[in-house]
Amino acid sequence: MGALSFEPVTGLPLVAPGDDLAALVAAALRAAGRAPMAGDIIAVAQKVVSKAEGRLVDLRGVTPSDEARALAARADKDPRVAELILRESRRIVRVSRGVIIAEHNAGTILANAGIDRSNVAGDDEHALLLPVDADASARALRAALEREFGGPLGVIITDSIGRAWRLGTVGHAIGAAGVTAVLDLRGRGDLFDRQLQVSEVAVADSVAAAAVLAMGEAAEGTPVVLVRGVPLATGTGDGGAAAVLRNPDEDLFR
Repeated sequence: MGALSFEPVTGLPLVAPGDDLAALVAAALRAAGRAPMAGDIIAVAQKVVSKAEGRLVDLRGVTPSDEARALAARADKDPRVAELILRESRRIVRVSRGVIIAEHNAGTILANAGIDRSNVAGDDEHALLLPVDADASARALRAALEREFGGPLGVIITDSIGRAWRLGTVGHAIGAAGVTAVLDLRGRGDLFDRQLQVSEVAVADSVAAAAVLAMGEAAEGTPVVLVRGVPLATGTGDGGAAAVLRNPDEDLFR
C-alpha cells in the first residue's frame, strides 16, 4: 500500500427523505473538482444515507410500550427513544444512566442502537435510525456511482462508535461494498519469517476512522470523503462490512 489521501467533499446539500443520494454525491464530487478515479473509495456518513432512505422518525408519533418505559426509567432516557431502541435491536446488552448498549438488528453492538438526534432536524422531536441494511445501501450507492464515473469504485458508510475500554468515539464501517473489510494475514511471515497466527486487519474500519476525522463530527457539513490509495477488494465476496462482525461463538464479552 502506497500513499493514502482523504479529501473531504463540500457542497452536498441537506439531504431529505427520498433524495437520490448517489446523484447528489456525484454532483458534489464534480463541483468540487474531485471526480473519482478507478480504485477510489467514496466514504459517506451514515446520517445522509439514513435521511435519504427515510429513516427519520417523528417522536410525536411513537407510543412507548411498558417495556420501553421500564427501560427508559433505568437509563434516564426518553421513553419514545427507548421504544425505538427496542424495535431496532436484537437484544439489550447493558443499561446504564444515560446509555443503552444494544445489538442492532444488523448485528453491530453500539450505544442506543445507533439512534441519533444530533444534526437531524431543527427541533428535538425527531430521531434518525441506522439504515436497515447498510451493506445493501453501500452496494446500491456503489453501482450508481460506478455508472456515473466508471468503475471499479468502493463505498464505505461510516458511523461513530464508542469503545468499551477507551474514551471518545471513532469512525467505523457499518456498510461497505467493493472494499476489503478484513485483511487476513494469518499464515504470512513477519520480518523474521515467523508465521503470523492471529493478525487480521480491519481495513474498512481503519478507512472509516480516518474518513470521519476528515468529515468532522459537529457542524462541518462534509459527509462525503474521497479516499485514494486503499486497494479495493479482490477475489470472492462483495466486500461488505458484515464480515467485520465477530462470530458470537468467538466473542468473549457477550
